[in-house]
Amino acid sequence: MTSFQSKKKGFWANVKEIAGLLLIVFLIRTFGFGLYQVPTGSMETTMLVGERFFADKLTPLFSNIKRGEIIAFNDPLFTYSKNSLVRLFQDYVWGPSNWTKRVIGIPGDTVKGAIEDGMPVIYVNNKKINEPYVNKYPLVRVWKIDPRKAAMLMRKGDMEAVGRSIRSKSFDPEKSYKDQIFYNIKEDRILNDGTGPLIMYPGTPIYKPEDGQVYRSGQSYWTGSDEFEVMLKKDQFWVMGDNRLGSTDARWFGPIDARLIHSRILFRIWSIDTDESWWILDLLKHPIDFWRRVRWRRIFQVVR
Repeated sequence: MTSFQSKKKGFWANVKEIAGLLLIVFLIRTFGFGLYQVPTGSMETTMLVGERFFADKLTPLFSNIKRGEIIAFNDPLFTYSKNSLVRLFQDYVWGPSNWTKRVIGIPGDTVKGAIEDGMPVIYVNNKKINEPYVNKYPLVRVWKIDPRKAAMLMRKGDMEAVGRSIRSKSFDPEKSYKDQIFYNIKEDRILNDGTGPLIMYPGTPIYKPEDGQVYRSGQSYWTGSDEFEVMLKKDQFWVMGDNRLGSTDARWFGPIDARLIHSRILFRIWSIDTDESWWILDLLKHPIDFWRRVRWRRIFQVVR
């Protein structure tokens, strides 16, 4: 065998080893476990923006999802390709974003949302359920950007950009803004309507809009409010965020199909107050402030 042939054989052997390793990694990440970062506050205060979680992808393949579990699933509003091969690529390689919510209803359940004595309540199979996981803290609306930049956007009339620059954060009203346990809240970034900060309080119901769209599927309906009633089919789930005043969930998009679900969230491995997708970038940009924003008490915890 010539030196060239030997090198060629060695090259293809290395290619096969790398391809085999990548295939193993792909199978483990696709069907074994996943690591997820929280990008929104829809699951506050169970899950906070900037936290990383370990998820089990294996057992959902062989066992039933249960009420009360926190799951990750594909964006239910994503438009999939009609081509089966492209759809497979979208499902397992590159496609919809991951959403995280809590399972309220499972296949065969009747789930009803109502407003009683000014408070939103949920019935599952005609039984009012207790929800200790629902966010008990008020939400304050804040600018994600420098308020001066926000003012420039408003003067330009770019209301879409203005909307993207605002978010709501859970806070403890018994503590000062600088001593908050969930997020770093800067007073100069709090939105104010002239009478005080814009705050939403827990237990505030979202009423069905008088002229809003009512979505129906058979006898089921939902309206984007706390008033709905659905009879789940054999492959459907009803999911909602723990932060009911800050969650786009089944109240807006309806039941989700079982095939969209790909994992159960089990364990919190990291927690820091940041909007960065990669924590290493945050560390490089803010090497000192970074460590002050780590939520040390929320690291390495089982989530329920």
